[in-house]
Amino acid sequence: MQGSADIVVVIPEMGRVRLDDLPLKGDKRLKEIYDELLLGLHTRAVRLQSRLAEARRAAIIVIEGPDAAGKGGAIRRFVERLDPRRIHIYSVGKPTQDEFARHYLWRFWRRLPARGEIVIFDRSWYGRVLVERVEGIATEPEWRRAYDEINRFEQMLLDDGTVLVKIYLHIGKDEQLHRFRARQADPLKQWKITDEDWRNRDKWEAHNAAAEEMFERTSTARAPWSVIASNDKKCSRIAFVEEVVRRLEEALG
Repeated sequence: MQGSADIVVVIPEMGRVRLDDLPLKGDKRLKEIYDELLLGLHTRAVRLQSRLAEARRAAIIVIEGPDAAGKGGAIRRFVERLDPRRIHIYSVGKPTQDEFARHYLWRFWRRLPARGEIVIFDRSWYGRVLVERVEGIATEPEWRRAYDEINRFEQMLLDDGTVLVKIYLHIGKDEQLHRFRARQADPLKQWKITDEDWRNRDKWEAHNAAAEEMFERTSTARAPWSVIASNDKKCSRIAFVEEVVRRLEEALG
């Protein structure tokens, strides 16, 4: 599927990418055979879920990206044919008072998958070096220290046999504005847009800079970041599912 590969950038160890330089356009050919491609990917994903259970290994899929980048839609396309008893999705928002009183990784330790399970984090521990950094929720010493803490945390998971897939969905600033306005105009989607989304948009450049440093400091040989251009929803969904399936197949052999 060459078209989907064109919008995926796998960042090498200690690599860096400029988000504003990503090719954001989709491929018309992919959209024409979208259902056919998705069915093939779902068939592979169902087999992989069974192999994961047989091998008694866990998988974690981390998804980050700007507001309205299509994270929820990509997740739904990946899980819709999988056994729901062995997959869990956590949409991560602000920490509760109980969580805020502890180390920021504590709430993620509590949600790690059992062997044979898949857990998807829609936003994750990387919030420490993304939104918490940009909004000043974490102090500079705290978010700077977090890069090494996160790398050690992930190394422990990998050494224990967990498959870790990290994907960042990115859209252009103009496309984000288009999606925000569409949500505001649709009574069934107004719940998706908040004042916080607009505030985050005002700090677009700061969020991009934080993400680019995150790639450089936390993309490793065993757990690289994959960045997917998501201006075209159908193309990005195909690319997302294909990238997750590819990484799981590589890990399971």
